[in-house]
Amino acid sequence: MARAPLLQLTGISLTFGGNPVFDALSLTVQPGDRVALVGRNGSGKSTLMKVMAGLVEADRGEVIVPAGVTVGYMEQDPDLSGYATLGDFAAAGLPPGEEYRVEMAAEGLKFDPARPVATASGGERRRAALARLLAQAPELMLLDEPTNHLDIEAIGWLEEQLNDTRAAFVLISHDRAFLRRLTRATLWIDRSEVRRQERGFDAFEDWRETTWAAEDEARHKLDRKIKAEARWAVEGISARRKRNQGRVRALAALRTERAGQIRRQGTAAMALETGQQSGKRVVEAKGISKTFGDRVILRPFDLRVMRGDRIAFVGPNGAGKTTLIKMLTGEIAPDTGTVTHGTNLEIAVFDQARAAIDDSVSLWDALTGDPAMRVSGRSDQVMVRGQPRHVVAYLKDFLFDDAQARAPVGSLSGGEKARLLLARIMAQPSNLLVLDEPTNDLDIETLDLLQDILGDYDGTVLLVSHDRDFIDRVADTTVAMEGDGRAVIYAGGWSDYRAQRGEDAPDPVATAAPPRPAPQSAPVRAARGLSFTERHRLDALPGAIARLEAEIAKLVGFLADPQLFATAPARFAKASEALAERQQALSAAEEEWLALAERAEA
Repeated sequence: MARAPLLQLTGISLTFGGNPVFDALSLTVQPGDRVALVGRNGSGKSTLMKVMAGLVEADRGEVIVPAGVTVGYMEQDPDLSGYATLGDFAAAGLPPGEEYRVEMAAEGLKFDPARPVATASGGERRRAALARLLAQAPELMLLDEPTNHLDIEAIGWLEEQLNDTRAAFVLISHDRAFLRRLTRATLWIDRSEVRRQERGFDAFEDWRETTWAAEDEARHKLDRKIKAEARWAVEGISARRKRNQGRVRALAALRTERAGQIRRQGTAAMALETGQQSGKRVVEAKGISKTFGDRVILRPFDLRVMRGDRIAFVGPNGAGKTTLIKMLTGEIAPDTGTVTHGTNLEIAVFDQARAAIDDSVSLWDALTGDPAMRVSGRSDQVMVRGQPRHVVAYLKDFLFDDAQARAPVGSLSGGEKARLLLARIMAQPSNLLVLDEPTNDLDIETLDLLQDILGDYDGTVLLVSHDRDFIDRVADTTVAMEGDGRAVIYAGGWSDYRAQRGEDAPDPVATAAPPRPAPQSAPVRAARGLSFTERHRLDALPGAIARLEAEIAKLVGFLADPQLFATAPARFAKASEALAERQQALSAAEEEWLALAERAEA
């Protein structure tokens, strides 16, 4: 027997500013659906998700959620006003006694529930919103860019949670690896039309190219037909006194059909120009280290960066990736050691905080007000790689329209701000490009273009990213910040780094804090009887055991309430099931650790 849908949209039409976002859109979300929602920046993905969540009312149409179905929404910019701490916000609406759900999510997402909302960063607020959604455990989860501001470890934790959930979800993300792992169907928004394919994101790009090829072929056939009919209209009637008015009207209809077709938005006309060639040795760091107070950011570390290198820096948030790059570029001085720069360096920096752009100024002023881009005596032109360009024409290269040129930067989406910053960076010649989280908020097509541009760039690239797919596509060397100030160099990108650490090593980079030592632990580094993979597994198990013990303790405390079974039997059953599952996992982990430790001692 077919199950009723969790959500149904029928005949949805919505217009913003005179432009249709959707017209007569209908779709359903079924129990168990795992859907990728994809499309260009500005295509309406977040708007559609807000319509699904009931936060945006359509001009026409109906949103149907059956009685008793719960729908949860995680937005990009959550409103935490009225809450004292992140934990208060995340636990809002939970039944008494189930706050442990927030604590478990906070541990996996790595934020402090006790952090006051007033001092929390944007990333911490988003993580609290994600924890709130996971703790509420709705039957349908709507997730808008949940991986933004998460490090690779937290992304891996979230992947596991979503992979194991019985809930349905619709997911917006730029992270290809995340989408490939989790989705089984794809909703594609393209020029106000929403298409659905019952295959996950892994099949999306082939589907998109096939669809566009068919569309181009149909347009080509229509153009040929119009051309033939137009020739008849001009030449074929010369021997006749009266035109065939039916064919004339048909030609007019063909032209109307062709004019009504919406052209696909092109990709941004991004380009990088390498400045004068740098020396063969770009940066050489010897014995550099850094501490802030009692916290060790980097222990003595050596790195030689050669011209043309593509080096990715990976690790947990707060591990010191950005600090290390700032030491390499000379923005921050190391406590010990030396950093030597090669000759003729021209550095361009993409800042993850977008601090280089003032939200209060217009896009026009953001470009013309940049001293490096200013054309003397001209307020309507900017210097782009040595040539003057009209500011609006240059903004169009990055997919901004005329109306946006005078709009404030603060009105832009995250992806649009990223494109504007890229416009500023790419106007100047450079031979050392520093990209600190460039993939946040960019759509997949723009990421593809950026990857291609970096492939053709003759200079050197230093990249900080949590996007595993992008690292694989760009980097030839990976520097992993592995916690406790340790930085280790690996050849290749993310997958190569993982392989060198052993296939069974934890997917994320090690946490910033050293793992809790297991009782009576044998010295792991002396474990000559173990394979490379097994040594890393033995290193990782104490942390996994500690997490399971903490979760079990919280569940035991929750179940200790003598009234729970009588007052909330469903919650009691769910918590009991979770407790049994974690106890079984703990037993298996302890047995595995014991077996490996015994072999290590032998």
